[in-house]
Amino acid sequence: MTSINQRATAVAAAVLTVAMLAFSAPAFAQEVSPDQLALARKYVDLTDKVDVYGTTIATVAAETLNQVLKLNPGLGGQATEAVTEVVKSYKGRKGDLMDQIARTYAEHFTTDELQQIVAFYSSPAGSKLASTNFEVNQQLQKVMKLFQANLTTEFYAKVRAALKNKGVTL
Repeated sequence: MTSINQRATAVAAAVLTVAMLAFSAPAFAQEVSPDQLALARKYVDLTDKVDVYGTTIATVAAETLNQVLKLNPGLGGQATEAVTEVVKSYKGRKGDLMDQIARTYAEHFTTDELQQIVAFYSSPAGSKLASTNFEVNQQLQKVMKLFQANLTTEFYAKVRAALKNKGVTL
């Protein structure tokens, strides 16, 4: 369950970042061609392996249910039913978010670049990258945390040694 919550949190953060960019885009909006938008949307569809929209809705639903039950633990079934009804109201609205995400990519990449990106993600290697990207990024975060922890200890020890060579003791 923790892995699902971590995945959902990471996905929610990514969606929030993209949504913030999308909503602030009008101030900096670039003109993009319909071809760019279509290619960007294809890229988004090819790489949305964790179902950003569905995962985010599920995360918010679970958090809302927990919050409601903390306020009134006796609501159990009623709260679950209410959350389920609200979740259903979001069904079929994924396209809006995916279009906003696609527009963001279309604003940053040319039609030629998007064609190359789509070609890559349509290939077996690109498909595998898209499918494993989340897990790889999770592992990379662990590698970087360990590196930083070791670097912090090592760096501090080296600074202390350098200061000791100058006659300063910490």
